[in-house]
Amino acid sequence: MVRQVSTIVPNPPKKPKPRDPVAAGERDAAVNRAAAHNYFLLEKFEAGVVLRGTEVKSIREGKANLRDAYGLVKDGEAFLLNLHIGPYSHGNMANHDEVRTRKLLLHAEEVRKLLGKVQQKGLTLIPTRLYFRNGRVKCELAVAKGKQTWDKRETERRREDDRTARAAIAASRRRNAG
Repeated sequence: MVRQVSTIVPNPPKKPKPRDPVAAGERDAAVNRAAAHNYFLLEKFEAGVVLRGTEVKSIREGKANLRDAYGLVKDGEAFLLNLHIGPYSHGNMANHDEVRTRKLLLHAEEVRKLLGKVQQKGLTLIPTRLYFRNGRVKCELAVAKGKQTWDKRETERRREDDRTARAAIAASRRRNAG
């Protein structure tokens, strides 16, 4: 008599749920798109931000806004003012203040460098983006010089010219390929 052998096939392991791209650091949590329009961005620095727990959770939910924010160097320390972080949806009465002064974490040498640049007339610190790196919130600060109205028009004109040139090249390639 032939004996049947049954083999038990284990269930395949479940795939982990994909992580939020903002939390994983694959996508920026907040970007200040108006900064490049309103300022000449001269030099960029990466700084950590001192936050409370509900602020981090709100940033992961995408509730940060850099539009009116700016940096300040005072007493050998760097601060971020007017950064708006909306209230955490599952927070309680211990939720954070939406617009409060937040300390930036930089090396002393970087702070001295920023102080020297900001003391020059017409230069300021503008946060350009907020993102996660290794689970920590980082802020990209740019030393910036304000644009005049004609500068903005010139930049827009140059961008439009580049766009039309790229479109013409693509159209030419399509005609020659076909």
